[in-house]
Amino acid sequence: MAQRLATEYVKANLQLTELQMNQFLNSIEHLYVHPKVKVLGSGEQEIVLGDVSGEEVHLPIVCKDGVYLCELSCRLVNPRLVDAVRKLFVTYKGDGIVNRIYQGFTMMYYYAHGSVQRIEEITSEGSRLVFEHKQTVTDLEQLFQNTGVEEEISVTYKDIDFWLDQRNKAVSHNDITFIDEKLRLVTAKWFTMEA
Repeated sequence: MAQRLATEYVKANLQLTELQMNQFLNSIEHLYVHPKVKVLGSGEQEIVLGDVSGEEVHLPIVCKDGVYLCELSCRLVNPRLVDAVRKLFVTYKGDGIVNRIYQGFTMMYYYAHGSVQRIEEITSEGSRLVFEHKQTVTDLEQLFQNTGVEEEISVTYKDIDFWLDQRNKAVSHNDITFIDEKLRLVTAKWFTMEA
């Protein structure tokens, strides 16, 4: 099994309430990661997660209307910090790209609301799609809600009624022949849609 060399967060975004922020800070103590909260000169905050080895990751926090916003771009090597940031990112439904870097290749994970949406393997030869999340339930609901075919059948049915009325009113043989051809085409379309 390939050993991970580093984990890189690229434009990762998180939103947490104050309660969620406190829960996270309390929950990572058992991972041997020590959090510190710094208040910067501009009034913004920065959470520093430090490992006993001395490696740190800085999480810039901006508070807007009681919601803490964090935009994270960093590269982590220490497994404890990797685990702590992963837990924060997944638990609080982060968005962004996470690169897991191995010798000779990189696995690029695209997250939306804490769930993996797509995984690509990047090598020197190029990239290949490994996984893509399908919105099967959503797609099926949209398909079920789609009434375009039913509406088209209804319009076609009205066309058939129109041409039948025209046939009843027609007097010349040429008009009847023309209308019969129109009826043949419209009914063939209607049978196809009904099938």
